[in-house]
Amino acid sequence: AGGIATLATTWIRYGKPTFSMTLNGVLAGLVAITAGCDVVTPGGAIVIGFMAGVLVVFSVEFFDKIVKIDDPVGAISVHGVCGAFGTLMVGIFSNSPDLLGILYGGNAQVLISQLIGVATVGGWAILCATILFLLLKHTVGIRVTAKEEEIGLDFFEHGEKAYN
Repeated sequence: AGGIATLATTWIRYGKPTFSMTLNGVLAGLVAITAGCDVVTPGGAIVIGFMAGVLVVFSVEFFDKIVKIDDPVGAISVHGVCGAFGTLMVGIFSNSPDLLGILYGGNAQVLISQLIGVATVGGWAILCATILFLLLKHTVGIRVTAKEEEIGLDFFEHGEKAYN
């Protein structure tokens, strides 16, 4: 469902389907349903996967164009954004008798618990990543020069170009 949604979304937004983004949509759907795979119905899984497939397109655009984070494969969007989204969807789509989501008559407590979990894990990950990247930036560096990036790192690191 994620791949189909991404295929359709990129076709509508860009005038043609995008293969690499469609593959990210497949991954986004898989990542999004992982948190609730044991408590969500197959129909709910399809809906969550479809929504994640749309979300990944807009998330990749947001991080590339607005935040300007260098994420060439969209890993932040696929794993971070769609993972958090899927975790939150447990609070809506859970059909387990012990853990009813809002859609199946449960109250908002499950959704609130999921939100607290996402915020806690997200905050911890951001804190640890920030410390790590600051240490790397001020020691060995984390960026290449503009010239190296333009010519290609394969040439500078291995002495040959990957593509002709």
